[in-house]
Amino acid sequence: MPRYALKIEYDGTPFSGWQRQADRASVQGAVEAALARLEQGLPSIAAAGRTDAGVHALGQVAHCDLTKDWDPFRLSEALNHHLKPHPVAVVDCARVPDDFHARFSAVERRYLFRLVSRRAPLVHDRGQVWRVSHDLDLAPMQAAAHHLLGRHDFTTFRASLCQAASPVKTLDALDIEDMPYPGGREFRFHVRARSFLHNQVRSFVGTLERVGAGAWTPEDVKAALEARDRAACGPVCPPGGLYLAGVGYPTDPFAQE
Repeated sequence: MPRYALKIEYDGTPFSGWQRQADRASVQGAVEAALARLEQGLPSIAAAGRTDAGVHALGQVAHCDLTKDWDPFRLSEALNHHLKPHPVAVVDCARVPDDFHARFSAVERRYLFRLVSRRAPLVHDRGQVWRVSHDLDLAPMQAAAHHLLGRHDFTTFRASLCQAASPVKTLDALDIEDMPYPGGREFRFHVRARSFLHNQVRSFVGTLERVGAGAWTPEDVKAALEARDRAACGPVCPPGGLYLAGVGYPTDPFAQE
């Protein structure tokens, strides 16, 4: 069966997450339903990351096995037609080797978190960013983020229901951008690692927001990390500002030949 990689963008607001569920809307369920309109009896698709309810994606990657030898462009067009009216789009599609696996072949995952600081409620970005009504200071947040880089036991920043075999992970990057936003400022957190624990990015951002607000110091974040205790974590921020921005592979499956 020919194997195809799909680069998928979605608004996670109406979904219970990526993973298919029997009684709730999911992104996987929407994509598989669209595939079923093209070919019946297909196996389940696999994705690079199982995003939670309300989390968005700019570059989720999934793979599927089809019986027909589709032209990748025509496959993406057909899927986008059948995905309507869901807020899901296939933005790229490529034929890949049989041993390509969207999850297990990935060597890095990149997340973006958008945080807006302004007094006024959000209108156009509601559900797409996390808004706080107070000012934030970039410098101490970035200083605190440096304490999280590298290989650590991230028990403090791991959800209690996380099913990962080990809390030890290597964080490759956590960079914060500060930019103008109508009526305030937007802070963009760019996070990169091979893999993440459940709620790890949202735990990072919720804790760093406390530093930017002046309630914590960068040294408090270092102490929280070293405590290896979930109770030492700051607040876990809401999912609406989180995006799976991209997935890295040894060879880019979507690179133009």
